[in-house]
Amino acid sequence: MLSGKTVVVGVTGGIAAYKTASLVSALKKQGAEVHVIMTQNAAEFIAPLTFETLSNNRCIVGRDGMFDRNFEYDVKHISLAKAADLIIVAPATANFIAKAAHGIADDMLITVVLAAKCPKLAAPAMNTAMYENPATQDNLAKIKDYGWKIIEPAEGMLACGDEGKGKMPEPSELLQHVLLEIAHEKDMQGLSVLVTAGPTQEPIDPVRYITNHSSGKMGYAIAHAAALRGAEVTLVSGQTALDTPEGVVRVDVKSAEDMYKAVAKYAKKADMVFKAAAVADFTPKTTADHKIKKDSKQKAGMSIELKPTKDILAEIGQNKKKGQIICGFAMETEDLLKNAKAKLEKKNLDMICANSLRTKGAGFAGDTNVVTIITKDETTELGCLSKLETAERILDAALKLK
Repeated sequence: MLSGKTVVVGVTGGIAAYKTASLVSALKKQGAEVHVIMTQNAAEFIAPLTFETLSNNRCIVGRDGMFDRNFEYDVKHISLAKAADLIIVAPATANFIAKAAHGIADDMLITVVLAAKCPKLAAPAMNTAMYENPATQDNLAKIKDYGWKIIEPAEGMLACGDEGKGKMPEPSELLQHVLLEIAHEKDMQGLSVLVTAGPTQEPIDPVRYITNHSSGKMGYAIAHAAALRGAEVTLVSGQTALDTPEGVVRVDVKSAEDMYKAVAKYAKKADMVFKAAAVADFTPKTTADHKIKKDSKQKAGMSIELKPTKDILAEIGQNKKKGQIICGFAMETEDLLKNAKAKLEKKNLDMICANSLRTKGAGFAGDTNVVTIITKDETTELGCLSKLETAERILDAALKLK
């Protein structure tokens, strides 16, 4: 996702510097050209050779490079600043943040930072008291005003033994912040997108419920892809085991009624709605207040009387605002295209994504899908793709309808 992008990684003198090696490795795996600049203090925590091996580029340390005579002529702090598509400083110590806030250019890292016009990310990592100190907070506010994006530190046990806020987030989270900034052209900037995902749970009693096999992966992929493209994304989700994509606002729901209320609320402002959730068509007519006990005398078993749930997709389709794009999903086991086209027409949708549970590579829990995108004028078979690739193609189709 970062092929052709140049990322400058700044490493300052904190114990979390060892984690940054994993970030550099992850950036390389995404296809980025990575250059690492360390402060002199950072080299006390991790060897420059580690970053050179991972990045396949020379690692600059402290003032090294600013006055080096053994180089092909190149004003390094300017050339790196111009080449960078993004700079991320992780960990960012209180000392570095203070320098950035006041323009103190006394080593290579801060010099490159001051010369660069690209997006900049800082991941503060330090003792809780240092982080909460008014001076540090003022400096963070100042660099934020200058255009930096601050990655909030995590809470937990710190290296000094204190408990509190100040831990650098894991490299996987830092990577998501980088991807959010530069992985994709921001062709959905200014659009509000609503995505639903996951299953609903219809309670029988306080212990049991009726649900389905949806993992939520397809909806989460759409939310993630839309955020990468610059959209303001709200994800209404049933219970899943998935992490919320970076840059996405998640609203948790349980029942079909919960999802109906959330969708009714957020659909009003959405420019695009992608209804990927597997919402129950029926729910128990009554929910027991106590756990239903097994009765040995009930030889014939028991029955649960059901009632229909509200048809969320049909309702938002009928109340669609001008210019709004609504995309439904159809999971079928037979007559896939016929049933999907009927659903498109009946529910007044702009497009529908159809897939069959019987097709290899499709289905609930997998990482791939086999989708056919249907609009009023066109039918497009995507073939077997990852769910993120599928999401990208779905968004492309939706943008064509705007």
